[in-house]
Amino acid sequence: MPSQQRAYLYGLGAVLLWSTVATAFKLSLRYLDTLQLLFYACISSIVLILGILGLQQKLCYILPQAKAGYKTYLLLGFLNPFAYYLILFQAYDLLPAQQAQPLNYTWGITLALLSIPLLGQRISRWEIFACLISYLGVVIIATKGDLAGLHFENPLGVSLALISTIIWALYWILNTKSPQDPIIGLFLCFCCSLPFITITVLTFSSLIVADWRGLAGAFYVGVFEMGIAFVLWIGAMKAATNTAKISNLIFLSPFLSLYFIATFVGEQIHNATYIGLGFILAGVFLQSQLGIQSPNIIHRNN
Repeated sequence: MPSQQRAYLYGLGAVLLWSTVATAFKLSLRYLDTLQLLFYACISSIVLILGILGLQQKLCYILPQAKAGYKTYLLLGFLNPFAYYLILFQAYDLLPAQQAQPLNYTWGITLALLSIPLLGQRISRWEIFACLISYLGVVIIATKGDLAGLHFENPLGVSLALISTIIWALYWILNTKSPQDPIIGLFLCFCCSLPFITITVLTFSSLIVADWRGLAGAFYVGVFEMGIAFVLWIGAMKAATNTAKISNLIFLSPFLSLYFIATFVGEQIHNATYIGLGFILAGVFLQSQLGIQSPNIIHRNN
């Protein structure tokens, strides 16, 4: 199979999986609290990625990579999955999925803005305009189209969804400085994050889950959102002869996600959600064309 065609298949697979996770979050949170979901999803992801590294015959490289950058992986592990998913899951717990998912999608704009002070990149007037377009979409979604009244139905949930984009962008900006194997790096981040997660869940929640559907949901999130989708996207980026065409596949994800939310979660999608999402995507697309890009950033969406 030609390299670019293989990249499309990997990329479409990753986008399809990412499109289901907003639905998986909401369904799982019916049976688990946010800490339980994070704990069991993290363990599932660690086991999966360890198996993938075994199949790739990379297990012997884990310890040397860990010794070379254990301080970095402790920091990255605190950011993701611990802080990022803890805040994101709480946002999904407070907001309808149709609001939380598009708001989280603005991480691309947040990444562009943080790249200015942290990576020394410059921003033009048009790039500022692109950011404003996206955040107008945020306001439309958060107010359900009530721009005149500016009534935010759940300001805490909206704030958490936007804070999660800052943490995710910081995580990937720090990753740009690492030349190490990205899959081993992800495994080490999850391993370093697990103690933070375990202490938190034992302190504020419980490891006991009353309904097996909660564990099934956590397993799905850990295996497919945190694991397989990431590996597929890495494969797509490596196989692609034109990465821009593969990166554009990510714009399919939010629309597929809204379909799954309506079908399986049962939410009636508001017109304001579609309009706001359109503004967000327009801003993200314009920003990507104008060129605030951080090297080696792996695009994704929840």
